Amino acid sequence: MTDVRTRRLSTAEERRATVLRTAISAFAARGYYGTTTTEVAKSAGISQAYVYRLFPDKEALFVAVVEHVGAVIRECLAEGVAKAASAEPAAVLDAMGEAYARLITDREVLMVLMHATCAASGEPVIREAVQRMYARLVEYVRAASGADDAPIQHFFATGFLCNATVSIGAVEIDAPWTRTLLAGIRHY
Repeated sequence: MTDVRTRRLSTAEERRATVLRTAISAFAARGYYGTTTTEVAKSAGISQAYVYRLFPDKEALFVAVVEHVGAVIRECLAEGVAKAASAEPAAVLDAMGEAYARLITDREVLMVLMHATCAASGEPVIREAVQRMYARLVEYVRAASGADDAPIQHFFATGFLCNATVSIGAVEIDAPWTRTLLAGIRHY
């Protein structure tokens, strides 16, 4: 009897997801300017030409990464809302902050955010993608928490401070400046 094995080919959507996962790791490690599509293709196990079939250029790939990370943050915040002690705006914001503090222990998410912010300063298309991401997040936080502008601004300002202090390893340093920056902020 002949052993007939069916080889399953991956679909374009599966390959797109693989490229996206690979790109997240690459961009988190080396940023927008330090990452090549050749590296992403090689890590994904596909040709560079196929990467360009899925994403027209590196900029489009990076924008897709930013959009994906924005969706991950949104999901994280929704999980926080579900765990809030009450429906009071302060309790909801606190629960979302807790969830976000846990999320940024994922170094890839944190570093993509940091690199995206830097690339946004010089790349108009990336700037627009980052602006859209934050616009969506602010409006989600507003709708989910019912908070006014000032507490929402404080929520995001604390998140930006968390991004900076975690990325520079401030949580590992016991010094007056780190105690000042980290006072009242959760880190994991």
